[in-house]
Amino acid sequence: MRELARPESERICCDPYVIYFINPGILEFIRNNPDKARAETERYDRFLPGAVNSVVARVRYFDDFVKKSIDEGLEQLIIMGAGYDTRAYRIEGLKKLKVFEVDHPNTQSVKIEKIKQIFNSLPDHVMYVPVDLAMEDLGQKLQEAGYDQSKKTLFLMEGLLYYLPPRFVDEILSFILINSSKGSTILFDYFPESVVDGSCELEVGRNLHNHLAEIGEPLQFGIKEGTVETFLSERGFSGVKSVTAEEYKKMYFHGANKDRNVCNLYSFAHAVVEK
Repeated sequence: MRELARPESERICCDPYVIYFINPGILEFIRNNPDKARAETERYDRFLPGAVNSVVARVRYFDDFVKKSIDEGLEQLIIMGAGYDTRAYRIEGLKKLKVFEVDHPNTQSVKIEKIKQIFNSLPDHVMYVPVDLAMEDLGQKLQEAGYDQSKKTLFLMEGLLYYLPPRFVDEILSFILINSSKGSTILFDYFPESVVDGSCELEVGRNLHNHLAEIGEPLQFGIKEGTVETFLSERGFSGVKSVTAEEYKKMYFHGANKDRNVCNLYSFAHAVVEK
């Protein structure tokens, strides 16, 4: 929402639908208490310096990756842990494809009602796939929803894997490798293992670890720094690319945004299915 408040020429990303998914009580508090809201924003930025800008860069990078994939012949998009992701509704070209939004039934039911409110109906190109990964079979659910494993597919996992037990991460990656066509890709973000286990030497890393645990969303999966290529290669993927904070800072934060700091703990990665 902060990004929408910036002049259009300075926005790193733009999600016009984000406002619909914010608690109305929060919006009312901001309207009625601008000074307190500003102070809280500044406190958060001191506590987790650069985190908001890294998340903004993540949205932009993932958006750009989806658009590039469409240009290169993408046939299906699967958004794992879709939450309130709005790419299916705002990225040009996706309406010509099938988009599968996979999420926990409780979260997805709220999302569906919001989408109905925004568009008055559910779009034909989006398949909603409710799955509880702890109890249900991902492959069966996707197949029932019409997933075609012969089509070139992008599996997008934004803000997801680090909340899952390592066993679930391996199961998801194994499923993708076995049940997708050659040239399909995965795209996700990740934290260093040290942030997940609480041993990070950086204060922001310890703050992030503790904060998420306190709000009931503890980190469970991380990748040891410098090993993402090995991690994915060992699981059968190729063409591994890791995008560091330094790299996305150079990509997006220049001009009026050059002084906006990012958090070095946020990295992105993508890789290809080769068969």
